[in-house]
Amino acid sequence: MAFELPALNFAHSALAGRGMSQETLELHHDKHHQAYVTALNGFVEKNADLQGKTLEEIVTATYADAEREGIFNQAGQHWNHIHFWNALSPQGGGIPGTLEARLVADFGSVADFKKAFKTAATGQFGSGWAWLIQKPGGSLGVTKTPNGVNPLATGEGTALLGLDVWEHSYYVNFRNRRPDYVDNFLDHLANYEFAESNLA
Repeated sequence: MAFELPALNFAHSALAGRGMSQETLELHHDKHHQAYVTALNGFVEKNADLQGKTLEEIVTATYADAEREGIFNQAGQHWNHIHFWNALSPQGGGIPGTLEARLVADFGSVADFKKAFKTAATGQFGSGWAWLIQKPGGSLGVTKTPNGVNPLATGEGTALLGLDVWEHSYYVNFRNRRPDYVDNFLDHLANYEFAESNLA
């Protein structure tokens, strides 16, 4: 069964008033993400041991395998983007009570969480991702990963909320102003209900 590009949970124009234009979503979702899916399916077709495996199984099986780096890059980016589209909402920015309490407990305040997340997102040199995670011990933390790497692959914890900081995710709307893109995500786009639903 070939992997497929998932549909967005909202119209391409739904985030335009919140800093992510229709053009960005058409390029990012319809073109970039589709390219990862197409390339991944090509790899699966050529590698019998990958056929029938879930996306998560492929991500973990190919991570840190130099001979399968190309496969991992496509699988990781497919997984990351599935997460990312769910991490966006036209009603984003509001933090539900359970998650808010956990953020305060583990970061000191919501503002301190946002500061830590922004530091990770802006400090990721080149292409990559920033993540709010639940660590194996249960506490919340923030991490960053290069390229298509994610917390599923590294084992750092469960991804609660991920932000794409590849330039194609923000250049149409924010040009080279990654800090502004991160702030806009945290305050206006982040689907914190989705993040809360990922808590163990």
